[in-house]
Amino acid sequence: MAEVASIEKQRWWKEAVVYQIYPASFLSKGSGSKPGWGDLKGITSKLDYLKHLGVDVLWLSPIYKSPQADMGYDIADYKDIDPLYGSLADVDELISELKKRNMKLMMDLVVNHTSDQHAWFAEARKSKDSPKRDWYIWKPAKIDKDGNRQPPNNWGMILGEANSAWTWDEGTQEYYLSLFTPEQPDLNWENPEVREAVNDVLKFWLDRGASGFRMDVINLISKVPSYPDAPIRAPDNKYQPGFKYFANGPRLHEYLQGMRKAVLDKYDSITVGEMPFVKDEDEIIKVVGSDRGELNMIFLFALVEIDDEQGSFRMTLRDWKPKEIKKVLTGHQNLMQNRDGWNTIFCENHDNPRSVSRYCDDSDDHREISAKLLSLMETTLSGTLYVYQGQELGMRNVPVEWEPEEYKDIETINYWKKMSQDPNNKEKLAFGKKVMQLKARDNARTPVQWSAGENAGFCPSGVTPWMRVNDDYKTVNAEAQIKERGDGDLSPLQFWRRGLENRKQHKDVFIYGKYELLNPDESPIFAYKRSSKEEAFVVALNFSGEDQDFEIPAGAKPKKWVTTTYTGEPKHDTKGTIKLRPWEGLLATAEV
Repeated sequence: MAEVASIEKQRWWKEAVVYQIYPASFLSKGSGSKPGWGDLKGITSKLDYLKHLGVDVLWLSPIYKSPQADMGYDIADYKDIDPLYGSLADVDELISELKKRNMKLMMDLVVNHTSDQHAWFAEARKSKDSPKRDWYIWKPAKIDKDGNRQPPNNWGMILGEANSAWTWDEGTQEYYLSLFTPEQPDLNWENPEVREAVNDVLKFWLDRGASGFRMDVINLISKVPSYPDAPIRAPDNKYQPGFKYFANGPRLHEYLQGMRKAVLDKYDSITVGEMPFVKDEDEIIKVVGSDRGELNMIFLFALVEIDDEQGSFRMTLRDWKPKEIKKVLTGHQNLMQNRDGWNTIFCENHDNPRSVSRYCDDSDDHREISAKLLSLMETTLSGTLYVYQGQELGMRNVPVEWEPEEYKDIETINYWKKMSQDPNNKEKLAFGKKVMQLKARDNARTPVQWSAGENAGFCPSGVTPWMRVNDDYKTVNAEAQIKERGDGDLSPLQFWRRGLENRKQHKDVFIYGKYELLNPDESPIFAYKRSSKEEAFVVALNFSGEDQDFEIPAGAKPKKWVTTTYTGEPKHDTKGTIKLRPWEGLLATAEV
């Protein structure tokens, strides 16, 4: 076990609760250019709700000017706002209102790639002699034995696995690298002019009042420069996952340290990197170690990849066991505390399905209990806590009855094209629909359910939301969960609020304290102890839909069970064997 963090190691961004907003789906107030589309005025109007919840930092998914090929992750202008969301003046108003509430803004920095509509790329594709040609990654075609043109290597597109990661440019007769979609050409970070341009973007937003950045797929900015073929991991696919060569390339740490020295160290900023495909602990610590001068923290993906076929594409399914949750999270807790790094705590974001559907039971009988179980887990682990919009309500995946036409995300659309090529293959079609309902990013992107009114209160009556509202909005919504129920029956929203308050009151335990796994066994119970020099707590979480016996270890020393995810006060014993009900979570005060 690691020692409790000293005062010198404590930072505001470690203690902050970060709330991610996917702007298109948060709230539409009509200030943007498209009815039924969430906007900046909608975000500003809910700041009191978020402050009351316990939020300190808002992370906005991209709101920059964009053709929206990938919902704003294809940026055409880093210094302007897409009219869909409003204007720069609306951002300034948001920042001003956040400051009044002692809250901060974190922008989404997407600099592995731009939109193909960005002025930089428009110039780059004019000719091979363009001064910005080398701002992107261009390669000549390969010619196969039959004389046909082929891409430079066999890498598959991340958001369209049946397609090549290379896009042919007819005008200049070369391929450009586009790891995500053809509309998102990868920037060439080997070019120092690109790095200077990115630093300029950082300064623009920090000077405007932003407090930091979530850095999109930031570990992809350095690739292996020889661009070799990827190993065969998906035998049925022509193109293969190439992350061995395009993630964590040889100059990644140089680039991250360069941003830090040139810009970020001059501001009291928060930085979090999205770093998929990274498992090596040494590589992780190189980025987040306190003495490394790179990023404050990164998102580790083992938990949200728990149901992926290992080494394959994201839209796959694998059977997993609850014990894997405690193995993954214990590994993260120990790694950061033992090696002086810093964690992120999350189980939802805009790229993943709803956690209550993924890890627990989202049926009407158990959805709320399951949502509170996950809340109890997240609010008692060490690291900066990230909550995704609607997670505090226990929002669930879309219904199984939805047809593929309801899904809007480019990854899902490409996946369904692949799975539906043979309309007579009923088994493959059914499996494709199953994967979409369980794994599609669309599950996280349905509009936030504010009320039981028309459109769930997301947009005005008579307006069609950009994406269909989940069918359960009349019973699953914020308005219903704000109301007091009495008799110790807390809604997921109320439970989250209390959990965040408790986390801050006992930050020396839950944020900076020691972590000890109490039951490294095969059971679906995840139990651990958190402690500081002055106080301690024990957490026991039943990740199963059945009653489970839990033998309290001698070292746990609970004094009193103070919280349960069920209604009322917990009545469990503090010694011997206790029974946890389906999806029940317990919190106890304990001896140090």
